[in-house]
Amino acid sequence: MSAEVVVVQTNIEELVAQILMYRRVTRTEQFILKYTLLYKEELNEQEKTLIDRIFYGVRHGLLKLVE
Repeated sequence: MSAEVVVVQTNIEELVAQILMYRRVTRTEQFILKYTLLYKEELNEQEKTLIDRIFYGVRHGLLKLVE
């Protein structure tokens, strides 16, 4: 329940901007993005694209995954 509240209150664009600025993703940020991608029904195409870019960056070593 608390994770859902965090996700609802999170602005995806601001979160992605912060991740790209520091070039690192925390486990919490990763969870928020995964949860949003899987469960948020009103996710628009721009938000989906931003989330996909973050996961692409992690998979290809462009962004560092930190604890």
